[in-house]
Amino acid sequence: MDSITECLKEVYDPELGVNIVDLGLIYDIQFAAGNVSVVMTLTTPGCPMHDMIVGGVKRALQTLPEVLSVEVDVVWEPAWAPTLMSDEAKEHLGYM
Repeated sequence: MDSITECLKEVYDPELGVNIVDLGLIYDIQFAAGNVSVVMTLTTPGCPMHDMIVGGVKRALQTLPEVLSVEVDVVWEPAWAPTLMSDEAKEHLGYM
C-alpha cells in the first residue's frame, strides 16, 4: 500500500502545484489481487482539472508492476477542506 500512496504523490493538482495526497484529496485506497480502488475528491465540484487529475491517478498507478487495474471514484461527501492538507501543503500554499 505504501508504494501506491507514494505513486499518488507524483500526481499534482496543476492549479495549486501540490500533490493530491498532501492536498488531502485521497479518502481511501483498497488493493486486492492487483486491483486498486481509489476514493477521492477534488478541491471544488466542477473542478476544470477533474479529467486531468483522475487520468493522472490511473496512469500513475498503472506504472506499478503489481497493479492490474485501477478504479477511481470521485466523491463530494465529505467535502474537501483546507484542514485535510498536510502541513507541507499548508505551508506551500500559505496556510501556516
